[in-house]
Amino acid sequence: MDLKLQGKTALITGSTAGIGKGIAEELLKEGAHVIVNGRSGKRVDQTVSDLTHLGKVYGIAADLSKPDGSQNLIKQAEEIAEIDILINNLAFFEVKAFEEVTDEEWEDYFQVNIMSAVRMSRHFLPKMIKRNNGRLLNIASEAGIKPVPSMIPYSMTKTSLISLSRGLAELTKGTKVTVNAVLPGPTWTEGVENFLKGAAQAENKDLESYTMDYFKENEPSSLIQRFATIEEVASTVAFLASEKASAINGTSQRVEGGIIRSI
Repeated sequence: MDLKLQGKTALITGSTAGIGKGIAEELLKEGAHVIVNGRSGKRVDQTVSDLTHLGKVYGIAADLSKPDGSQNLIKQAEEIAEIDILINNLAFFEVKAFEEVTDEEWEDYFQVNIMSAVRMSRHFLPKMIKRNNGRLLNIASEAGIKPVPSMIPYSMTKTSLISLSRGLAELTKGTKVTVNAVLPGPTWTEGVENFLKGAAQAENKDLESYTMDYFKENEPSSLIQRFATIEEVASTVAFLASEKASAINGTSQRVEGGIIRSI
């Protein structure tokens, strides 16, 4: 399917690894120009090097947990091109008991997972609406609907992103701009693999057997009973970023293998 993304410019926050990098790769394959972002200049440069064979890719190092870092990214991105597609992907998580999460850690979650998306959207969405064209996607999580007890701050921020997405979509009424949230479920990223390796070692199990048991014990409602691949999530994002998805607005698109039981 031709998604008609040739020549479109996409800005993806937090895209030097995992789902963000996978989205960049998918959009490049579809002919889009991509701006990747991360805090480390070294990692940004490496990502650009990894992806440059696929198409036109730029890299901007900026810490989006701070207003100055967000403004730096915005300024440099606009010097490259007009942004047609904004994908707010930046986020972090930690498995930690609720009572052990400090006020400072809660603030970090708020600044990184929520305010980075707010700052980017506040700048770029009005420009999209003014020219009557654009796509804004917030990468949330199934945890935003089905909170994880060991990851309550992360889950809360993803719920906030879902609400933010719907609210922003209301601002696009009658235009050709769309805003949607994407809700990946457990996805096999480098970070997840490292986490599972540590968990398996703690229980004296090998990674393969621990992973096989993971869904039976932790996600029994999953219908696919496996981790989603980065490519599966990225292809969904690419479709929503395209003209083919022009009638999809204000939604929370699930890519979570049926974990959330609903009709």
